[in-house]
Amino acid sequence: MKVTIIADVLGEENNGTTTACMNLVRYLQDCGDEVKIVCCDADKKGWENYYIVKTFNMGPLINKIIERNNVALANPETAVIEEAIKDADIVHIMMPFALGRKAVKLAKKRNIPVTSGFHVQAENFTSHIGMMNFGLANYVTYMTFYETVYKKMNGIHYPTQFIRDLFENTVRHKTNGYVISNGVHDRFKKKKSVRPEELKDKFVILFTGRYSREKSHHILIKAVAKSKYKDKIQLIFAGQGPNYNALRKLSIKKNINMPIMKFFDKDELAKVINYCDLYCHPAEIEIEAIACLEAISCGIVPVIANSKRCATKAFAIDEKNLFKCNDTQDLADKIDYWIEHPEERKQRSKEYLSYTKQFNQTECMKKMRLMMEECIRNN
Repeated sequence: MKVTIIADVLGEENNGTTTACMNLVRYLQDCGDEVKIVCCDADKKGWENYYIVKTFNMGPLINKIIERNNVALANPETAVIEEAIKDADIVHIMMPFALGRKAVKLAKKRNIPVTSGFHVQAENFTSHIGMMNFGLANYVTYMTFYETVYKKMNGIHYPTQFIRDLFENTVRHKTNGYVISNGVHDRFKKKKSVRPEELKDKFVILFTGRYSREKSHHILIKAVAKSKYKDKIQLIFAGQGPNYNALRKLSIKKNINMPIMKFFDKDELAKVINYCDLYCHPAEIEIEAIACLEAISCGIVPVIANSKRCATKAFAIDEKNLFKCNDTQDLADKIDYWIEHPEERKQRSKEYLSYTKQFNQTECMKKMRLMMEECIRNN
């Protein structure tokens, strides 16, 4: 099978979408498929099967927002896209932006089937222009995604049923969707991990996520400040992003132990997860949260925001694994509960180890490949 993947945003594997993209690429290659990738990563110029376009210039204001988030958007260069898709059996779009939209038009002209991943919630975009909670802005964003990309798809990969239902209910159309988790790599499993000496007497709480508004790190900081055990708690924020300095300032203001804030590679992250005591996921906006799945696959008990705009709440076994969205006191109470009930935490850990077997990454990627084969047959 010859597959061309269109990635408006690629870059390093430091975010969920790029990780999902590269996991798919590696799996298809392992199956013997020929995979071509179109992106704007200048550092990949000259690499085999990479087709590089220029960075999209969207004007000073939008460019500044994009740069602040350490990403680059691809320019929709017709000649480069045509060269990459001319022999393709199928084209797969990662994001519904300019490069993806152009690729859809060009592929359809050649009668090449097109599939797409659904990796962007409207709020991931509107949060950067101060309209995350403005319903009309989110509606217009979803309708634009639908009209320009998703209604033209032979198949759509939804990482969760939650995001499929949300999108289809918003645009009021059924789509040719396939609900397939992005999956969890085998490295994320329960194993012995040596905790650093300076953390030996701490209750360590992990949250993995980009330092951005919709991830709601500030809620966790404020909750820890209200905890009976705030002096004992050490937060680890695994990630990077534009809100780094703001989160440090808030931690000082709330007089909590300064969170450990850094980006960990995947192998190092697996070690960190395995010496943590609790995983808190306060994000208000989330399509799947592989980061949460990675943690609970190691047997770490989670406390998750019960947000109507977040799929992650589906990973809660019961109410003790949920807190009221944006309610810092409720989150503090849940944290205190799990600190005070270590035996129940051990039992819940065992339950999560059993629960996460369904998210094996290889099985999920196998389903992705079957989706593509079916869309080729039905084209």
